[in-house]
Amino acid sequence: MMRGREILAVSVLFFGFLATTSFAASVTYDHRALLIDGKRRVLISGSIHYPRSTPEMWPDLIQKSKDGGLDVIETYVFWNVHEPVRNQFNFEGRYDLVKFVKLVAEAGLYVHLRIAAFPLWLHFIPGIKFRTDNEPFKAEMQRFTAKIVDMMKQENLYASQGGPIILSQIENEYGNIDSAFGPAAKTYINWAAKMAVSLDTGVPWVMCQQPDAPDPIINTCNGFYCDQFTPNSNNKPKMWTENWSGWFLSFGGAVPYRPVEDLAFAVARFFQLGGTFQNYYMYHGGTNFGRTSGGPFISTSYDYDAPLDEYDVHKAIKLCEEALIATEPTTTSLGPNLEATVYKTGSGSCSAFLANVDTSDKTVTFNGNSYNLPAWSVSILPDCKNVVLNTAKVNSVTVIPSFTHQSLVSDVAYSKAVSSVWSWIKEPVGISKKDAFVKSGLLEQINTTADKSDSLWYSISTNIKGNEPFLEDGSQTMLHVDSLGHVLHVFVNGKLAGSGAGKSSGNAKVSVDIPITVVPGKNTIDLLSLTVGLYNYGAFYDLIGAGVTGPVKLKGQNGTTVDLSSRSGHIRQVFVFHIVLLEQA
Repeated sequence: MMRGREILAVSVLFFGFLATTSFAASVTYDHRALLIDGKRRVLISGSIHYPRSTPEMWPDLIQKSKDGGLDVIETYVFWNVHEPVRNQFNFEGRYDLVKFVKLVAEAGLYVHLRIAAFPLWLHFIPGIKFRTDNEPFKAEMQRFTAKIVDMMKQENLYASQGGPIILSQIENEYGNIDSAFGPAAKTYINWAAKMAVSLDTGVPWVMCQQPDAPDPIINTCNGFYCDQFTPNSNNKPKMWTENWSGWFLSFGGAVPYRPVEDLAFAVARFFQLGGTFQNYYMYHGGTNFGRTSGGPFISTSYDYDAPLDEYDVHKAIKLCEEALIATEPTTTSLGPNLEATVYKTGSGSCSAFLANVDTSDKTVTFNGNSYNLPAWSVSILPDCKNVVLNTAKVNSVTVIPSFTHQSLVSDVAYSKAVSSVWSWIKEPVGISKKDAFVKSGLLEQINTTADKSDSLWYSISTNIKGNEPFLEDGSQTMLHVDSLGHVLHVFVNGKLAGSGAGKSSGNAKVSVDIPITVVPGKNTIDLLSLTVGLYNYGAFYDLIGAGVTGPVKLKGQNGTTVDLSSRSGHIRQVFVFHIVLLEQA
């Protein structure tokens, strides 16, 4: 799940290994699990995105992950921050991927490398079409992917070189949208798989949410529950690359919350039914710094209800590891919505999971013993007899975030007191700078700003005759504006007349009808259009625009309408535009 702004994510899966020893590891897979040096492993992973926290935080976050029972840390590699301009790279500070990977290794964990979404500047390459069988797109995708792989190889960070990286991912949830691209989607996904394998990392590659992932790529599951997931080949293991511990926050939206009991239930059910690799998305959420939130309307907090705790579930599952990786599961019914899954080896090792997927508590008999199973829970029995954990009884401390409204404060002393936290800029209303430009008609905002700003002024001055039909009754005129979003402020003759905003629920478009007062003679209408994060998911998301698309109309009380944005309007004038750049404000 790419929930950041135009990101190419190269995810690095960090699995547990001896940091003090450099050794070459063979990483392969069979139908049950990943094999490290020929041994099947039950692996518990968590996502920590290095750009969403500071380098000073990394060692503590990594150690807490290890203390919480993780074997692996997963991260994206963010193309948009590493290459903000084509061929200009940044791997410093929060973007120091190599340092982050090495810190994970030092903690004794392994690592996953996920390559997915894309920077906005790709949109401006002539002839490009995102995520399909398109030569300009494929060339850019291969160029950056190869750069990251080469960087990891130069530092000997792949497991085949004695490093921590044992798994890589190419593309991201493409199977959710590939039908929109027709037959070209299949050609593209086969190309992406072949390209990734050709980079010769020495570790397996995965594609999440890609049912037709070609061999040898492992198709994996993303979702709140993946216990019913099966890979597309009997030769591939059952893997869960994104267990959504929550959801991202949106401005104006409800605060998502997932009970820890449900999260623990989902994890236990996955391992009960044959899974051997599970990743929390997220384990530590962090912050979307600057203008990287995505959206529209995704908040700067990437909290994601991330656990950074293990509730003893990981310990209970690890107690079952010997049986889990040695044999196939046998599941039997204990009654309606009740089942027992047993892993029993020839040497006598036995582990069991007792599940109640009903909405009421039940008592069951298993192996001659009676067990109470709370509703929607799994009991874990590492020895097929004694319950070490029931997922409905996990202990946790829960803090649910909330948004609060705070009024603007004009007090100078207060402003100085918070000056170390907030920086302020003063933007004059309308077109007041020499770099304004004039165009006939309205311009789409993202193409105009080229992602250098979230703000664009649209300004039109029009001369109103005293005998205009819509002024006949002397009442107020209505100004109608349609915009693709995401926020619009309307100023008439230098004064704020009204505002409008899209919704975080998916419709970011803005349509306003604002009563205004116009006067005979010159009137200036200034429209300040703001984007609040850009779309970064879905088919053709790069073609979803923003800004004032029109019409912009004056409507009189007598029903008369004048379209200021029409190319044939009798009082139409050209629009003047100005991009608000912070360094100029």
